[in-house]
Amino acid sequence: MAAAAQPIRAPLEKWSRVYHRPLTMGAVLVIADLCALSLAVSVGFRAWALVNPAIHPLKNAMLLAPASAIVALAFSGLYPGVGLTAVQHIRRCWRSITLVYLLLTAAMFVTRSLVAGSRGAFLFSWALSLVLVPLSRWSCNHFLAGRSWWGVPVIIVGAGSTGCAVIRNLNANKILGYCPVACLDDDFRKHGVCEGVPVVGTLSSAEFAARIFGAQYAMIAIPEMPRERLIEYLRTWSRIFPNILVVPNLAGIASLWTEPRDLGGVLGLEIRHNLLNPLNQHIKRVLDITVSAVGLIAVAPLIALCALWIKKVSPTSPFYRQEREGKDGRTLKVLKLRTMYPKADLMLEDHLAANPLAREEWNRFCKLKKDPRILPGIGHFLRKTSLDEIPQLWNVLKGEMSLVGPRPFPAYHNRRFDPDVRSLRVQVTPGLTGLWQVSARSNGDLEVQAALDAYYIRNWSLWLDLYILIRTVRTVLAQEGSY
Repeated sequence: MAAAAQPIRAPLEKWSRVYHRPLTMGAVLVIADLCALSLAVSVGFRAWALVNPAIHPLKNAMLLAPASAIVALAFSGLYPGVGLTAVQHIRRCWRSITLVYLLLTAAMFVTRSLVAGSRGAFLFSWALSLVLVPLSRWSCNHFLAGRSWWGVPVIIVGAGSTGCAVIRNLNANKILGYCPVACLDDDFRKHGVCEGVPVVGTLSSAEFAARIFGAQYAMIAIPEMPRERLIEYLRTWSRIFPNILVVPNLAGIASLWTEPRDLGGVLGLEIRHNLLNPLNQHIKRVLDITVSAVGLIAVAPLIALCALWIKKVSPTSPFYRQEREGKDGRTLKVLKLRTMYPKADLMLEDHLAANPLAREEWNRFCKLKKDPRILPGIGHFLRKTSLDEIPQLWNVLKGEMSLVGPRPFPAYHNRRFDPDVRSLRVQVTPGLTGLWQVSARSNGDLEVQAALDAYYIRNWSLWLDLYILIRTVRTVLAQEGSY
């Protein structure tokens, strides 16, 4: 036993010097949110003064808004907000802030006094708060996630495939606030390092690991463990860890909107399929019509300029319609600005036949980083900026597509998916943008595309759509993974 423990002493000593302070993390978020809320009120009034110079000056009573919002955010569990996804952060922030501003509005009505000094400035401050608070929290997470005091330390029980997958997901989703610091496993062959995290002992070492790493969270990632043995361990671990998360073997079901229910002493999981709710479908459609109609009007001059540029480089139609698979397997013709030469399919076959490495890349991604079919200048520009997809707002307006959803693919692309994945994709309306576009974009292979599209479909909500639209703007501006 001593010989087996010797190789992991160095990484254990290294990791044991890492101190995590959730209270500090919560305090930083309070300060960041308070600054964002105060800035929203200040900028809201000063900006509105440019529109209406006659407005009343900022009243001290409006300083209650940031303080009250902090209290509401705290009651929503956002300090430090551990375990919440980005979508849940946005939803709780918006609900809390909106509740505070609604209460202030009610107070103004009851007291018959203009607490805000100006209704326009008041509403503008509320709108800015909805933008700045999530932005401030994202900034904190982005710049501070690597600090030793950011996040809560978590012991991963199980260093097998499930444990490795949990660690990878936690490291890829820093917004959750979980920091894996050690693993436990009874299989000595797995001792050493698991996804960069040291495996420091067996399952019976839980109390020692919790004390060394200061961990109050444990994640049980051994879904194959027999029920009787798991219950026995949970009785012991519940005296060690205040918070225990059990990772069940429930792959393929919704996770974002799954909630536990107490059925008179029996644990149940409620799985909500939001896409089946008619009200949600109508709201999503209204959003699609509104945004696509306004968007088409706004970008019409830009589309015209790009079309003229395409005509100059390649004197055929600047627009291109491609048959793709839509909802329920129906064929739809997506409208795009043309980025390739005519007879691009023949060019592709010749290129793949002459280049085995290109053939391998095409088989994995169904795309090429160096595609000979793309028009010089305008073609690369449109693909880098994703402007070639903008005409699909017309498909959205017609109801053939939605703003957000799994991307519609050509037949050759769809045939590469597993039949179960393909049948899941056709259950929903395809989108102009989607989760894998903002998460991996062209760097995501077929496996990544299938996994992220399946996650979106199973966990759909209007909040998830909002999150993807916000990420789309960032991804396009940064030109992440585009070619």
